[in-house]
Amino acid sequence: MTTDASDAWKLWHEHRVEAVSEPYGPLALIGTHWLDDHPDGRLPGLPGTWALADDGVTLTATGSDGLSVDGGPFDGEVRLSADPGPAETARVAYGERRLVVLVREGVWGVRDFDPAAPARRAFRGIEATPYDPRWSVPGRFTPYDARRTVRVPNADGVERGLGLGGEVTFVLDGQELTLKAAVRDDGSLWAVFGDTTSGDGSYRFRFLYPSAPDAEGRTTVDFNRALLPPCAFADHFICPFPPPGNTLGVAVAAGERNPAR
Repeated sequence: MTTDASDAWKLWHEHRVEAVSEPYGPLALIGTHWLDDHPDGRLPGLPGTWALADDGVTLTATGSDGLSVDGGPFDGEVRLSADPGPAETARVAYGERRLVVLVREGVWGVRDFDPAAPARRAFRGIEATPYDPRWSVPGRFTPYDARRTVRVPNADGVERGLGLGGEVTFVLDGQELTLKAAVRDDGSLWAVFGDTTSGDGSYRFRFLYPSAPDAEGRTTVDFNRALLPPCAFADHFICPFPPPGNTLGVAVAAGERNPAR
């Protein structure tokens, strides 16, 4: 069983390295531009005029700007909503770059993904601790009566709301621990956590995605699959920091630790 789990972890790690380094993965992000910071509609390094519209963004450009929308050359004006999918499916492109429209708490912006980003060329992999069964433990999820939102700092220095759906309790090295977690659309959980290795052996915080709890709240807390947040690979992401209570007083020497140098 341990051998099967170890082999599965190796495959997971290989897929993670591939996903991070793909043309429009997190390493390709070279800018996040908030429209409120650019009232003239001119975004750094990008053609066209980007203006706030009712519940969206209006892009105005000429054919000479070199933008494309929905796969074809663009000349005129188009209203854009937030892109729902991965960067490669963004409606707006600028050569090989993909310009992703996003909104956070009513603030609209544009992310610039460039396959030629220096970070992609410099990428050397992800430092990760090999699989160890002691880091995978049973957990129990207790949902809140209603979804809660807490304000937490983000990697860009702005405080934003983090939605939480309940708490996962588990035992690690004889200690009972708890993580506050969000519930994702597929029923799985997402926790932002720190530990005593954060910033000293591991990145300053990490993400964990426990499996969807069963009818009795049972799930698995597997720190072997602790993930580096996107902002570990590009400064232009706005990852949330751990909410109060999610900085564990133990050393979680497992999972992804840092980008390889």
